[in-house]
Amino acid sequence: MSLNRVSSLETFAHLVPRDQRSRRSSDASSRARKISFNPLPVEWDPPTLDSVHAVGAFEVPKWKRILQVAITVIYCLFAAGVVFGYAAIKPVLKNEGAYLDVCSAPDDPVGEDTCVEIHLNLMFTVAAVATNVAALPIGAILDHFGPRVCGLLGALFLSIGALLMAFESQIPIDGLLFGYLFLALGGPFTYISSFQLSNAFPRNSGFILALLTGAFDASSALFLVYRVIYEKTGGEFGHRSFFVAYLIVPVLIVIAQFTVLPAQSYKTVGELVEEIEEPLAEDDPDDQIDEHTALLHEEERQHRAEVLSGVQELLGSTKADKQAKREERKNEISGVWGIMHHCNAWEQIKSPWFILICMFTVIQMTRINYFVATIRPQYEYLFKSPRAAIELNNFFDLALPLGGILSIPFIGLILDHTSTVTVLSALVTCATTIGLFGILPEKWAAYSNICLFVLYRPFYYTAVSDYSAKVFGFRTFGTVYGTIICLSGLFNFSQSGLDYLLHVTFGGNPVPVNVILLSLGLAVGVSMVLFVAVRARGIKRKMLEQEAQRAFSTPRWG
Repeated sequence: MSLNRVSSLETFAHLVPRDQRSRRSSDASSRARKISFNPLPVEWDPPTLDSVHAVGAFEVPKWKRILQVAITVIYCLFAAGVVFGYAAIKPVLKNEGAYLDVCSAPDDPVGEDTCVEIHLNLMFTVAAVATNVAALPIGAILDHFGPRVCGLLGALFLSIGALLMAFESQIPIDGLLFGYLFLALGGPFTYISSFQLSNAFPRNSGFILALLTGAFDASSALFLVYRVIYEKTGGEFGHRSFFVAYLIVPVLIVIAQFTVLPAQSYKTVGELVEEIEEPLAEDDPDDQIDEHTALLHEEERQHRAEVLSGVQELLGSTKADKQAKREERKNEISGVWGIMHHCNAWEQIKSPWFILICMFTVIQMTRINYFVATIRPQYEYLFKSPRAAIELNNFFDLALPLGGILSIPFIGLILDHTSTVTVLSALVTCATTIGLFGILPEKWAAYSNICLFVLYRPFYYTAVSDYSAKVFGFRTFGTVYGTIICLSGLFNFSQSGLDYLLHVTFGGNPVPVNVILLSLGLAVGVSMVLFVAVRARGIKRKMLEQEAQRAFSTPRWG
């Protein structure tokens, strides 16, 4: 869920003066003023007149925009990614007899505990898949109906999920499975629709997005806090009481949507600049100008002057120019910026640039969610000590949200100041190291594994979205990145098969499954890095040749 960085990249992408842009980025940047989160290509889903129109931030009082950001960060803290606190709430659900009604058959070949484990892990798997696949329709809904509708849908899903989780024992369907599914759907509807608030303060867009990212990562700690309360009360504050109390969160989101939060998205800097740069209508011949036409022309000029004044107030011309030049330098450092911007979505999806990053994402996302779901049983086997595994699990529950928050500033520095080849190499190296630590039955390796994992997880998600924006561009971002995340989410259903291998085929031994995932990730990762490195070197050589040709072709006088 790292689309926030891409939104930040887009903010100043259009402010570099045309005569200062590099040859490669100038063409690519001019194709789209605004990043598209809509998964449907423009040819399939053209803009409609009844779409909700965006507003300029300067049209809204500053105090109100500050309040909007603060409220959004708070409710994202309680709603955006709560399902990823699964490792914390899993022991509570098991202690309260989750799935015992379907796993208590005496002739069950896998045993009661293993049966409950598989059912709970399936609950999380379905939620993880839903979280990723939901990003596809959210982009289209946001484009057509605005952030308020997305926020209200998120509140609705959170309410349904909480009710199903609370009263799962009294309904004829699998309340835990469907309840966790709806909680998973509510998260991205509230979180992704909040990205547009970074345009409320363009000069501080990175800070706002960092707050939202931190809220998303910290939201997984909600179930950890609940588990502590559950243990302190001796189990009296059960999951039914918790989820009934949780209903206050979607209620407050609905109130905020109708009282403070904007119904329309804020315009990006690119959209405001486009509004200013759009040429005025040609004056009519003198004999055709009447009072009405002259009035319309004057109103248009006044509106343009107001927009220009608003943009200058939001950005400050000096800061905007510096930021724009800084973004231009980052694009050059990448080494692959704009390589596929000229292609349509289908051409991009057919290319090795897409296929390799998609395969790598499928494997890594499966590994990440599989580890979150099975950390305790894995280390119960490796440590031969349930108590030591519980202590490690408790450490993981705390480290997961903290790692996401602490890694935010470092991720930006790495992505902004290193080439794409270096970033991908770091991803593959970290993934391999985590895989190696995960098969060692030593405590130092286990704790090192968790520390590296909680830092790697946000870095990996952010790097994939950063790669997609740089390689494929803003115009097709929703289609291409949405396809990557959707396919990765759907392949997460393979976790059920991995669960069966872990608990039944290998008798609880996690090493064979971890070695399989490690080997697949390493093979695809090395192939991806080699491909990008070769192509990046070719791009650099071609640019140097063009520079040399232009230098020799420039006439010299003297």
